[in-house]
Amino acid sequence: MEKVKVIKEKCIGCGMCVGQNPGYFSFGDDGLSTVIKEDVNPDDKASILESIEMCPTEAILIEEEK
Repeated sequence: MEKVKVIKEKCIGCGMCVGQNPGYFSFGDDGLSTVIKEDVNPDDKASILESIEMCPTEAILIEEEK
């Protein structure tokens, strides 16, 4: 299973991921993006990959669960 992650140290809270994929990302109490649904649904993967490409700080990634 693939999981989406946000690297907090890189996130600047621009909100592009939250706007594009509100089912996966939300703003945390710190104003930064946080993952609210880790498991990547195959039907949503293309949209998540778009968020990864749009992220200005490359703070989002998809990892294969080990």
